[in-house]
Amino acid sequence: MANADIPKVSAEDIESLIELFKQSGWDEMHLKTADLELFLSNDPNATGPRQTPAIAVAGPAVAGSAAMPTTAAAPASAATIGHAAAIPDGTVAIRAPNLGTFYRAPKPGAPPYVELGQQIEITTEVGLIEVMKLFTPVQGSVRGVVREIRAKDGQMVEFDEPLIIVEPN
Repeated sequence: MANADIPKVSAEDIESLIELFKQSGWDEMHLKTADLELFLSNDPNATGPRQTPAIAVAGPAVAGSAAMPTTAAAPASAATIGHAAAIPDGTVAIRAPNLGTFYRAPKPGAPPYVELGQQIEITTEVGLIEVMKLFTPVQGSVRGVVREIRAKDGQMVEFDEPLIIVEPN
């Protein structure tokens, strides 16, 4: 896809990312696109990806230029997303391919992609992750039976977070 096909990042997109970060419990977030590099941290002494001091902001305002805003958001909630929960022996986790909002169904009101006890294949679509209006399909990556669904519909998820637990067969 050519750069001309990639939508420009708006101030609303940046505000949404900051809100996502505040609600996530993450320590830091770094996002880089063709038009923007964004670094968010709960550590006021953190340095951005280019080793420049982070600028603390007290809300959704963004400091810096459009090419490289470096910000530190207010401390996020201390709640964790269950990323550290152990994967049961004999099972495999389908993990988030990127950070964003996880959706269990293709659209509101539609049936979920998968349910507990359902047999899935490697190519079975098990959910979607949305960030900045871009949707990434999440595929099964293993043949087996769904034993646990850890991510709730509409939940913010981190890269590599276990979303669904499958018993391979």
